[in-house]
Amino acid sequence: MHQKPFGKLPSGPRQARIVKSPQYKGDSFQNILETPMLADDISYFRMFKEYFFHDDERRPTQILPSVRTDLKALPDGEPTLVWFGHSSYFLRIEGKNILVDPVFSDRPSPVQFAGTKAYPIQTPYSLDDLPDLDAVILTHDHYDHLDYSSILKLKRHTKKFYAALGVGAHLSYWGVPESHIQEFDWWESAEIFPGMQLTATPARHFSGRGFTRYKTLWVSFVLQTATHRIFIGGDSGYDETFKKIGQTFGPFDLALLECGQYDRKWPLIHMAPEQTVQAAVDLQARVLMPVHWGKFTLSVHPWRDPIRRATKQAAISGQRLTTPLIGEAIRLNSYLPNTAWWEQVG
Repeated sequence: MHQKPFGKLPSGPRQARIVKSPQYKGDSFQNILETPMLADDISYFRMFKEYFFHDDERRPTQILPSVRTDLKALPDGEPTLVWFGHSSYFLRIEGKNILVDPVFSDRPSPVQFAGTKAYPIQTPYSLDDLPDLDAVILTHDHYDHLDYSSILKLKRHTKKFYAALGVGAHLSYWGVPESHIQEFDWWESAEIFPGMQLTATPARHFSGRGFTRYKTLWVSFVLQTATHRIFIGGDSGYDETFKKIGQTFGPFDLALLECGQYDRKWPLIHMAPEQTVQAAVDLQARVLMPVHWGKFTLSVHPWRDPIRRATKQAAISGQRLTTPLIGEAIRLNSYLPNTAWWEQVG
């Protein structure tokens, strides 16, 4: 537990700020609503048994198709986004290069010899494919959103890290200068570049990289420019908060919302795909892009189930989707692909 990838708990001035947060009660961060990790009738033994002895289509049997985009030569005419699978994506907006929840290791794990392995894709990306970054945005500290090895390399090429309150303790421990770290509590906002506002909004989840949980915060983000509004959803169960965010900041041009790794055993910390679509409706999102699927197996559902169910529900709800291939550039004003590419994969 003392190995570097586990990170470090907040202390000193950072912890002094944390204890003043309205979200920090007793000795831990709390959700708005009571949010147990597991359903009442579920045990950890049953959960692990189902995960390790479940025989179904949890992983693709073929290499996933992908598109090779030159991330260093994206145009400035309109916001452009490139998805790397799961919850990692690159955003070029207003001349700025922004990376969200970067995980470029093979496994979302503190060690690379154990844990679920990333699905193979035709043209994999590496951190070397990225241009210098103006910002890295981090929604929370779980391994599938905050990757130690990625941060070690990114810290040399990133001007600023914007993170949930307390997550900066990990970054600082890994060598990111404190002057390059800015942390956000729920509803805190900052102008991160001229004409670009970033606001942290609530999520319904939890945090922790070891046996200790709830010592750092989990957030979603609203990114606003003079012409566009983007909702950067971290992990979250569904509740009325999405409607409140939509009423406060909407409508959104694009909402990136988690769509996978759900299960009836933990119904409050991750959304089912139908809830993902409802959250987009609540946010008043012109377009929904489902993420948190397509790269890792972290639950027991078939790997295609999230996007199949979300697509079906979106058609019922009249919610527009964009479903790019990994690596395919979407352009918010002119190109929003929605092909069912996953149906061509075994």
